[in-house]
Amino acid sequence: MHTRSPRAEKRDFDSRYFRNALSQFATGVTVITTRLADGQFLGLTASSFNSVSLEPPLVLWSLGNAANSMPVFTGNSHYVVNVLSAEQAWLAKQFASRKTDRFEGVEYALSRTGHPILKGASAWFECHNRSRYPEGDHVIFVGEVEHCEFTAQAPLVYHGGQFIETSPK
Repeated sequence: MHTRSPRAEKRDFDSRYFRNALSQFATGVTVITTRLADGQFLGLTASSFNSVSLEPPLVLWSLGNAANSMPVFTGNSHYVVNVLSAEQAWLAKQFASRKTDRFEGVEYALSRTGHPILKGASAWFECHNRSRYPEGDHVIFVGEVEHCEFTAQAPLVYHGGQFIETSPK
């Protein structure tokens, strides 16, 4: 069921203020990876990742409408969500950059569907691209998890506009 409530009241803040307020929420950091039609790989950094359901196993993440990668992620049947560990801030930065080859110097294995799994990630989720929901200036992707693995380790956290390397318990 997709319902929409009446329009919200007029807000008394701008986009910059809203972004600053959102930055106070600490999040984990992921790199979403997939394969292009020509066999090359594509990956991007995303902190908008969350669980949706245990049965069936569903996760979500979002991508800005203006992203060059939107047609790829909209059209592909699968992708992998790689949850970064505390020591992988450099990967978050590399996959957030405008580099042509974001996989340069990155160690990875391939999932059963041929998508990159980043070496050293705390967890990874191989997802079927189940559904997409346009909302505001983003599209929310819901993936049905077909396979996942994890290694318990300290997470990489994003807070206040910077990466924070945490230590293990």
